[in-house]
Amino acid sequence: MSNATPPPLRLLIVDDDEALRQTLARRFQRLGMAVAEAADGEEALAKAGHAPYDVALLDLHMPGMTGIELLGQLKERWPELEAIMLTGHGSIETAIQAMKQGAYDYLTKPFQLPELEVHVQKAYEKVRLARRERQWVEQLRYESPRYSLVGSSPGLQRVLRLIEKVAPTDSTVLVRGASGTGKELVARALHMNSPRRERPLVTINCAALQETLLESELFGHEKGAFTGALQAKPGLFEVAEGGTLFIDEIAEMAPGLQAKLLRVLEDGHYRRVGGTQETHAEVRVVAATNKPLEEEMKAGRFREDLYYRLAVVTIELPLLRERPRDIPDLVEHFLTTRQVGPTRSRIDPEAAAALAQYSWPGNVRELANVLERAQILAENHVITLDDLPDSIVDAAPLAVAGADPGLLREVERRHVLEVLEEYKGNKVQAARALGISRRALYRLIAKYGLEGGRVASQ
Repeated sequence: MSNATPPPLRLLIVDDDEALRQTLARRFQRLGMAVAEAADGEEALAKAGHAPYDVALLDLHMPGMTGIELLGQLKERWPELEAIMLTGHGSIETAIQAMKQGAYDYLTKPFQLPELEVHVQKAYEKVRLARRERQWVEQLRYESPRYSLVGSSPGLQRVLRLIEKVAPTDSTVLVRGASGTGKELVARALHMNSPRRERPLVTINCAALQETLLESELFGHEKGAFTGALQAKPGLFEVAEGGTLFIDEIAEMAPGLQAKLLRVLEDGHYRRVGGTQETHAEVRVVAATNKPLEEEMKAGRFREDLYYRLAVVTIELPLLRERPRDIPDLVEHFLTTRQVGPTRSRIDPEAAAALAQYSWPGNVRELANVLERAQILAENHVITLDDLPDSIVDAAPLAVAGADPGLLREVERRHVLEVLEEYKGNKVQAARALGISRRALYRLIAKYGLEGGRVASQ
């Protein structure tokens, strides 16, 4: 880690009030910041084009370009820049709108300079954190674009920081998280960012094998060790020599086998099934579970000493519903890396909004599967609500703010019914009149119990 002195905060002040602008500039220059001034949006964009700024103070109302318009253009050029909006008392609603479009905060005039200084420093801390997180993401290596951890949410960034710190070591890692959260991806990232990356990464799922078979898979067996052992076979500890062994669903391992794994973790020694000669393993172990191991230990199903040996470092993976800001990035990732057919699909805004609002009980794996299905169903390579499962579409809140959901559904039901009756049940003509696809019309008919333009009998 470099100990070099960080560069000074670069501050851009944009206000058509020259006296205020110069007062602010002198104040922040005395605090050691690099300050640039501009009287309007055009001048600000010209100065921002020469060098990126960290924080901008933007007056909401200026001649020509408004502060909100300037905010959009600055964010487009420098996404990590944070802006504080300066506004009169009558413009608070506009300032709040600016925050929804990416502003860090707003202050009403007149304001206290110490208060403004605090806001600027906090905004700068957010900028520095975003840059560090971007650097961590860029520095991590992945096996391929398909097998990478995608997102910028705080929960995922905590995971990435832990991976960066622990990957270069030989420490055992326990990855915890619900099914579909990406436990194997973490194991792959740990391996790819370790000195072992040129050696094998071997994976095994404890839930997929019986105890005797799992022991043989892990440690190997000698010829004649059991019925069907016609020849000696190396175990995965041997196959992974010098590399990483990822043991998934570790909670499903039988207690007797847990004791043998504990010995390998403690001194590196083990024996093949049916063998007498000890072998030494030089392997880094990463284990994963979706079960609460504390409860498994209390129930006597998991050894406490093995737990503490595995959990030298623990990485907890967040649920997808806990990191909703990552969903758009994940959608783009899967449409690119898991493309179905020769043409890449895109997603329309309504479908994207439904995906962002869904709770995702199956986590990232469910999202990947939904998008694969949607690509197959999509017409003209555009994913719409019609291509998503009903569970996702029905869970999305109605778009009309402030309206009663029951009333909106009744209005929609009556409208569909009237159009069906007008076209005497012709679904092709009714769908065209409604401006929707036939698939969408069939979904509405099923949703509201309509059939042939009439209410279906209950």
